Formats: sequence, C-alpha cells, structure tokens
Amino acid sequence: MVKVQHVGLDEIIGYFDTLEDPRATVNRKHPLVSVVIIAMMAILSGAGGPTAIAKWAALKAEFLTRVLPLPNGIPRKDVFRRVLSLLQPAAFQACFATWLRALRDQAAQATEADPPVFAVDGKAARRSHDRGKGLGALHCVSVWASDFGLSLGQVACDDKSNEITAIPELLRLVDIKGTIITMDAMGTQKAIAAQIIAGKADYVLALKGNQETLHDAVID
Repeated sequence: MVKVQHVGLDEIIGYFDTLEDPRATVNRKHPLVSVVIIAMMAILSGAGGPTAIAKWAALKAEFLTRVLPLPNGIPRKDVFRRVLSLLQPAAFQACFATWLRALRDQAAQATEADPPVFAVDGKAARRSHDRGKGLGALHCVSVWASDFGLSLGQVACDDKSNEITAIPELLRLVDIKGTIITMDAMGTQKAIAAQIIAGKADYVLALKGNQETLHDAVID
C-alpha cells in the first residue's frame, strides 16, 4: 500500500525564503518567494514557460491567494518571465537541493529503503536544439533516487563526452552518504569512484572498453 505524504506550502516556503531578490525595488508588487513557489508548482503540473505558468496560476487563484503571501493578487506572465530570467541558477539550485534532501529523508522513513539507490545518467533533451542559431541539444546529467521517484539534482553539459566533468559537480550537490551510486561506463573513472567513497557511499559502475586495462583484467 502506498503511503501518501502531505507537504504544506508553508514548509516549502522555508527552503526558498533566503533567495536574494534580483529585481529592482521600484514597483516590486509580488514577494519573490511566492513567485518562485507558484512557478515551481506550475512547472511540476506541466507548465512549459511564463505564459503557461501565469495561466495555471490564474486557474488556481483562489487556492494560491489563500496559502501564499500575494498582497496584489496573482502575478502576470511578465513577472514570471522577469524573475525566472534574473534568478541566480546556483542559488536557486542550492535551495531546491536542500528541499529535495528533506523530501528524501521523509521518503526514506516512509519506505524504509535501505540503502537507497541513486542512479546517475545523462540525457539529451529532445527537440532542444536550434540549428538556425548553431545550438546543439541540451544535455543534462541528473541524479535519480530510484526508491523515492525523485530527481535530486541536475547539471547541464555540452554533450555526452563532457559528462565526466559534470558528474563530480553533480555529486557535490547531493548528500550521497549511505547510498549506492550507479552509473554507466562513461562515469567509470578513478576520480569519480574516489569521490563517491569520500562521500561515504558505495558504487556500482559499468565497465566497457573505455577502460581497456581494467576491462581486459576482468575478462581474464
């Protein structure tokens, strides 16, 4: 039987109220934390941009104005566009990762998953390229908590060959202590294995011909 875990918005706000507001103080009508929380909820519900976020918020206006500080009502699409374009990605990701870490701890208690498995993998986002501007597809490496159904962190990189440099950066964003880290042969590197051990985690790494000496030794 699946146990449903309810999370109050006041609890979520606590993880994002330290974000520095990048907007000018003039004509700042909507609290930053409310704009960010609405944007996150809308995106989790399938919204794909500022216009869709604003439409979702308008549909949920009665609920949102009851649970969030919105002294001037629901923000318009231009507010979401401005905030999302000005927000510092690293600062937001730090807050988001802290929130997800708390969700992971709650899920671990509920599911009694021991030890949890974190799968590290890179994927290219379909149709994210722009040939007219000479831009390739967006390639991201993410950490997926298999037992809890949560993506705990994500780092963009140029292409699959750059996953080797993106993986260590990603692992630094996530508390991996007591977990099993899995990844494909691209991440089978001595430095990455050492980082996982230093983080007090275990690993299961795929082995292919990219590590020729070790690969041959295992075959022998």
